Amino acid sequence: MDSAARVHAVRSFNRFYTRHIGVLRQSWLGSDFTLAEARVLFELAHHERPIATDLGRELDLDPGYLSRVLRDFERRGLVRRERSASDGRRSHLLLTRAGKAAFGTLNQKTHDDVASMLQRLSAADQQRLVAAMRSIEDLLGEERLAPPGPFVIRPPHAGDLGWIVHRQGLLYAEEWGYNEHFEALAAEIVADFVKHLRPAKERCWIAEKDGEIAGSVLLVRGSDTVAKLRLLYVEPSARGAGIGARLIDECITFAKRARYKTLTLWTQSELAAARRLYKKAGFTMTGKKSHDSFGRVGLVAETWDLAL
Repeated sequence: MDSAARVHAVRSFNRFYTRHIGVLRQSWLGSDFTLAEARVLFELAHHERPIATDLGRELDLDPGYLSRVLRDFERRGLVRRERSASDGRRSHLLLTRAGKAAFGTLNQKTHDDVASMLQRLSAADQQRLVAAMRSIEDLLGEERLAPPGPFVIRPPHAGDLGWIVHRQGLLYAEEWGYNEHFEALAAEIVADFVKHLRPAKERCWIAEKDGEIAGSVLLVRGSDTVAKLRLLYVEPSARGAGIGARLIDECITFAKRARYKTLTLWTQSELAAARRLYKKAGFTMTGKKSHDSFGRVGLVAETWDLAL
């Protein structure tokens, strides 16, 4: 998809979703509020004694428009102002009892409307929808890297191994320009892992964050004394949370327990972030070789080893 097609797709989605949630309707969910007014009411209910300028900055609303909304709320007895004790030139905004009641009613209507929309979908489609919305937030939000937070490491479930191949093929194509030959290599590695699995000597770990797969790695037998770390990856939206380092540590711990003498891996010199993780974990580069593969010319393959 070229640039113009991507722009068209985003604009088309914007038109679809604004129509779907009723942005252009005169009132929000049959209430006495427009969508913008409902959003201001929501923020007033979720902030303790906000200042109008701070509210406008957070909502990115025109100051004149916000001022008219707040004056109308005061006229309707929904909001009152209280002069700041620290700065007499500023006033705090507070919802009145009527304002809180109006918000409560509107909040329940919004909840019921979203719940009704979700009920029309299967459980699996609901999860797909929420995951897609989370991806949009991650990609367009101000902070792209995931903050350190809870994640779990678990064994693979049904469908996870196919997902690994899919994400490896997609991410390496998008980020490094690798072609379908790399995806075929990933598929071969996963297929061999499944066909010849020795549970006492080989494992796969899945990192899961917020209910979604965030990364994975395989450890496979190379020989009686050598184990191979294969297909390490972390989702772009989950990078920065320590997942890659944890997956490597799982491999090292298991390899020691399985009585391997060496843990080895094969990577490319351009994968700087992964190479930093390997070096930090104690691996050392023991060999490198130029090659033309995966639709790329002049790649440099590296072998890294860790004595256990």
